[in-house]
Amino acid sequence: MLNWYKYIVVFIALINALFAQQNDGYSVNQPRFYKQQLHFGFTIAYNQTDFRLNTVKNSLFPDTVIKSNNVDTRYRIRSIYTRPGPGFAIGLVTDFRIFEYMRLRTTPSISFASRKIEYFLSNAARDSSKYFEKTVESTFLIFPIEIKVQSKRLGNFSAYVIGGGGYMLDLASRKKAAGVQSGGANQLDDNVKLKRDDYYYSGGAGVDFYLMYFKLGFELKLHQGTRNLLQKENSIFTNSLDKVRSRMVTFTVTFEG
Repeated sequence: MLNWYKYIVVFIALINALFAQQNDGYSVNQPRFYKQQLHFGFTIAYNQTDFRLNTVKNSLFPDTVIKSNNVDTRYRIRSIYTRPGPGFAIGLVTDFRIFEYMRLRTTPSISFASRKIEYFLSNAARDSSKYFEKTVESTFLIFPIEIKVQSKRLGNFSAYVIGGGGYMLDLASRKKAAGVQSGGANQLDDNVKLKRDDYYYSGGAGVDFYLMYFKLGFELKLHQGTRNLLQKENSIFTNSLDKVRSRMVTFTVTFEG
């Protein structure tokens, strides 16, 4: 599970901090900022990536023979979990004015991410267990197209909601796909391999703070992948999974001029 409450607490704290700076007695900064038809910027983001796993039925969980101390023992997968991991991203902003409070935005970025899939196995008597952790690292090129609906400015502050979708390319998938297989149905040393291409939809909200020379924004957004990324192989780790979809939460700081 993603730790949503941490992001929400940080987000609310930032909003409160921005509101607190409005009544400072100074004039409004950049009063015609959103009258511009087109403007640009860049982003820095922290992300936390995860998977949405659909496993096969428990009755169909595969088993495998593992040798320990020269004794062959048959183990069966009992449970599978996913653990999110942190990452970061950098990108560019192109913002186009559609109506007074509506913008068309694209923020292509490169994102570095990591997440884990955990497998718990036990023998028939359940007096012996094994644990396997598969780390999946990715380098994404993300190409979004989104609509931003902006509130009316309150001094040097405004809020917005944003949503849309896009295409995501995993540059590391070729490396993962080229991994050497150990052979047989065990393949205990092999990683879980994913497909390269994904399409996602996104939604979130943010706040903008108008400074003297640029606009500073804070944004919290969810990306939800739509494709089954699992690359099936004859191993206990992929045979126990039916579908693997990506999920990412991003906290982004934007700088626009």
